[in-house]
Amino acid sequence: MKRVIAITNQKGGVGKTTTSVNLTASLAATQRRVLLVDMDPQGNATMGCGVEKRGLQYSLTEVLLGECTIEQALQSIEHSKFTLLPGNQDLVAAEVELTGKPGAEARLRDVLATIRAQFDVIVIDCPPSLNMLTINALVAADSVLIPMQCEYYALEGLTALVDTIEQIKATANSELHIEGILRTMYDPRNNLANEVSRQLIEHFGERVYRTMIPRNIRLAEAPSHGQPALVYDKDSRGALAYLALAGEMLRREDDRKAGLALVGEVVV
Repeated sequence: MKRVIAITNQKGGVGKTTTSVNLTASLAATQRRVLLVDMDPQGNATMGCGVEKRGLQYSLTEVLLGECTIEQALQSIEHSKFTLLPGNQDLVAAEVELTGKPGAEARLRDVLATIRAQFDVIVIDCPPSLNMLTINALVAADSVLIPMQCEYYALEGLTALVDTIEQIKATANSELHIEGILRTMYDPRNNLANEVSRQLIEHFGERVYRTMIPRNIRLAEAPSHGQPALVYDKDSRGALAYLALAGEMLRREDDRKAGLALVGEVVV
């Protein structure tokens, strides 16, 4: 599985950073080499990995502005066996400085290209808005994973996000596609959640992951301890759900490769 995956949703509070950190940890647990890129000025993914976002010597900001190499900014997250490219509030200044410069939208893609071969998966945690930082992530990515709650307003936000993805695909990244749609904070006792879930599957079909992330107190507690749920409480429902998601993604990749191999055999 060689892929750069942007995790984004223009609507906040949908479990985007929770998904970024916990999916990264779960993929790392399957012996994949994984890099997590914190593209959000809030720096929540950085803090959720146990790295202090204030006072970083080098961060994504310096990398984007060419003030250090990407290797200088990388940090090893020992408790989870993955690598972090940290971010913090300085990304706001980076966005301002990049805006309007030629090729600014491809800056992240260019710097990741220098280390991409070192990782099996690169996960990008995007800010909850469509700005230069998010555009950089979408231009750098092969695919987009969309976490969303099953509620009415989420459907409207999803429509806008799909339109944005199509615009980026048409203008700056022809390979970009939807990796999958992940239902987060899911409560099967909620009739509205079930109805929205049904509509998602009806409209997007197999692009909706079968795995659903439940509301789980351990998932909510883990960031305050600077750990993914898999480290904080590996037996919690939240940790097990993200492990299941990683497994589903890897199975999809295996099925895709098997399908391509079968086509090749038929052609021959």
